Amino acid sequence: MLTSKQKKFLRAESHEIQPIFQVGKAGVNDNMTTQISEALEKRELIKVSILQNCFEDNQDVADEIAAATGAHIVQVIGNTIILYKESSNHKQLILP
Repeated sequence: MLTSKQKKFLRAESHEIQPIFQVGKAGVNDNMTTQISEALEKRELIKVSILQNCFEDNQDVADEIAAATGAHIVQVIGNTIILYKESSNHKQLILP
């Protein structure tokens, strides 16, 4: 579980990052969660964009992705989810 200080740090770090995944009307599937998990291993911090045609609630989508990948939800703001998962091989971020 991330502390509020760590979340604040990660929000600041994610400011310049562009979303690399999009969730559409099909919702979250196994292939998507596998790719997100691989991206988290390489980058540790990613953004996921939720498109307008996605009928699921944004928080539900974030919870589903986090549960499937083992990531922490840093923030759900609008249609964007910020996820963090500590990398075992490519550690780049050092949390406060």
